[in-house]
Amino acid sequence: MSDLDISVVICVYTEDRWEDILAAVSSVRAQSHPALETLLVVDHNPALLDRLAKEYKEVDDADVRVLANAGPRGLSAGRNTGIAAARGEVIAFLDDDAVAEREWLRRFAEGYADPRVMAVGGRTMPIWASGRRPAWFPEEFDWVVGCTYKGLPPGLVRVRNVLGGNASFRRTAFDAAGGFATGIGRDGDKRPLGCEETELCIRLTRARPDAILLIDDRAVIHHRVPEAREHFRYFRTRAYAEGLSKALVARSVGADKGLESERRYTTRVLPAGVARGLRDAVLARPGGAGRAGAIVAGVLTAAGGYVVGSVRARKGGATFSVVEISAGDQGGSHG
Repeated sequence: MSDLDISVVICVYTEDRWEDILAAVSSVRAQSHPALETLLVVDHNPALLDRLAKEYKEVDDADVRVLANAGPRGLSAGRNTGIAAARGEVIAFLDDDAVAEREWLRRFAEGYADPRVMAVGGRTMPIWASGRRPAWFPEEFDWVVGCTYKGLPPGLVRVRNVLGGNASFRRTAFDAAGGFATGIGRDGDKRPLGCEETELCIRLTRARPDAILLIDDRAVIHHRVPEAREHFRYFRTRAYAEGLSKALVARSVGADKGLESERRYTTRVLPAGVARGLRDAVLARPGGAGRAGAIVAGVLTAAGGYVVGSVRARKGGATFSVVEISAGDQGGSHG
């Protein structure tokens, strides 16, 4: 699949990440498997839109395109805008505060050798603002900061869902399943919700039961973790938001599929993490008790968010919609 055309979509929303955005684009332009194009989708920020348009106005071969989010504010609609505008057979997504290793797109391209493969994700490594992982922060909860967490199987493996900040999909996946659901994922600086990629992947495998979804841990990106996210307050807020999001996913696709991977995670991976933390505490290793406590607190907080989210969903207080996407336009929506 060395000739596979891949469009890269980077959704951006704030000038505070200006240097990060430039670094993300540079990492795409340095790929060993060249991207067909890089699409920068700006989320309702005219100043950033103008600044990026000027920055990339003279880029060779017009391989960087700057677009305004054509849908409602939020990450899902931004991604849908990028999908609709993309020309590639495969559409890859990179976070605006991450940089991709040189072989990132090559590993993705290799994954599509089997025509049944509809999505390929990669491994996301944290870059801690303080220079090192906080001693209390358990690797099992690295998803809190948008990174690959301990408990995911290594290598090239089949998965229920890929993780949105480091993922790729065939264009035909969106033809079959529609786009990312709005109302589930992030909306600028509001509560750090997530799971829109989980909901999409489950919807995709329902629409295409033969679909294969993969993670290749050689497709590596490095994701910046700002100082504010190294504290327990953010950890707790993000865990609660994950529970709210999971409730919406379960409402959309059913609790069986919506919580399938989470059951294994909470019954196997997390107890092992608590045991390791307690063992380290007994051996007087730094952070052991803190990691064990953070895992327990994270589980309870996410469970609380799930209960609250489920009640809201039943009362009709939570809404989302799925966008049908056609190349060249933003399509319509249905609930």
